[in-house]
Amino acid sequence: MRTKPLEDADEEHLVRRTAKGDRAAFEELYRRTSPWLAVRLRRRCADEQVVAEVMQETYLAVWRAAGSFAGAATGGSAVGWVWTIAVRRLVDAFRRRAHHAQPPPVMALDVAPVPGAEEEALAAAVGDEVGDALRDLAPELRAVLQAMVLDGLTVRETAVLLGLPEGTVKTRARRARIAMREALS
Repeated sequence: MRTKPLEDADEEHLVRRTAKGDRAAFEELYRRTSPWLAVRLRRRCADEQVVAEVMQETYLAVWRAAGSFAGAATGGSAVGWVWTIAVRRLVDAFRRRAHHAQPPPVMALDVAPVPGAEEEALAAAVGDEVGDALRDLAPELRAVLQAMVLDGLTVRETAVLLGLPEGTVKTRARRARIAMREALS
């Protein structure tokens, strides 16, 4: 049985080959996903040291746990799986910092961010009306919605990630839902 050249393999195939100990497949997965992952992490944490630690921990976990990736059979993507690992590692890093000292600086949420590829893809995927409603949300509401809906974090994880009390996260999530409902009605 012939295997695909790494350049032609999709990320799911790379994860499956990584699970079998294929170092070249792991390196190709890293080459493809690490720039994107670093950008997403930096948008959630301004501390480069924390981002570097999370990147290292994420790819170590990917190498060790590649065999546990369920893949398309459960509706998941390899890139989504890597992102889920990274988000959990970032939340863990915030918890460690909060326990030992000050939490790492979080990117300012009161500055209107320049829409990135992630937001543009989301807006395109959900349609003009929903995309417009998302763009019109206040940045602090959009950040909570992004963490809870797009990243799939719990209220507690979102609170740690954004450096907010859990009650504030719940309030902002509710306000975001109401604003979205009103914008779409």
